[in-house]
Amino acid sequence: MEIIEVVSGLSLLRFPVGQAYIWRDDDGLTLVDAGTAGAGALIADAVVSLGHSPRDVRRIVLTHFHEDHAGGAGELAALTGAEVLAHERDAPFVRGVAEGPPPLFEEWEKPLYAQVSKLLPDPSVPLVRPAAVTGVADGDVLGFGGGARVVSVPGHTEGSIGIHLPEHGVLFTGDAVAAMPGDGRVLMGVFNQDRAGTETSFARLAALDTEVACFGHGDPVRRNAGKVLREAYARDHRAAGTD
Repeated sequence: MEIIEVVSGLSLLRFPVGQAYIWRDDDGLTLVDAGTAGAGALIADAVVSLGHSPRDVRRIVLTHFHEDHAGGAGELAALTGAEVLAHERDAPFVRGVAEGPPPLFEEWEKPLYAQVSKLLPDPSVPLVRPAAVTGVADGDVLGFGGGARVVSVPGHTEGSIGIHLPEHGVLFTGDAVAAMPGDGRVLMGVFNQDRAGTETSFARLAALDTEVACFGHGDPVRRNAGKVLREAYARDHRAAGTD
């Protein structure tokens, strides 16, 4: 696992598939996403390497239920005592009381998904479910980052959320938006339940006043992120011939 400082007070934790973020406030830490099954101990070690105790983690906010984002949440919550939060529509899948629906793959996505799946943990790695998951909804204000706002962005999953920190100009997009490895090109995320819905959610995120954008996959945009997202949405919107 790689630890990357994005801006002061914000670190990215990069796994073989996906990534998580640590936000640091004076009164504690917040995790945005939690990696795959087995990642909880790695994240706790990263917290220590940043000069904190695992018990400083106050909450784990999940952008959606997919295993590369929520798989480590239960283990990490058990290690830290942190509250786990997810959109109320995805929360049952995180808790394991229902099985989440699969993506509706575009043909070109199928070989890509097969490649990504090879990097996921072996099924023998135990998946620890959170004892409880607090449901959140669009517009809720969470207790970190000077008032972090939940932004509902359905499409990738029905309960996908972004997290916007207006005071700091920081946006966590989950998998509604991504950055390509190598060239960093920003684009709509893949493996969606509802591609049209994800496109609408991309537009909603792009309209926010954002300086720094943090994606579920790919390098963050550290400057003028709102402009970068709007330009990316407009480019892809025109290429698709969408009205």
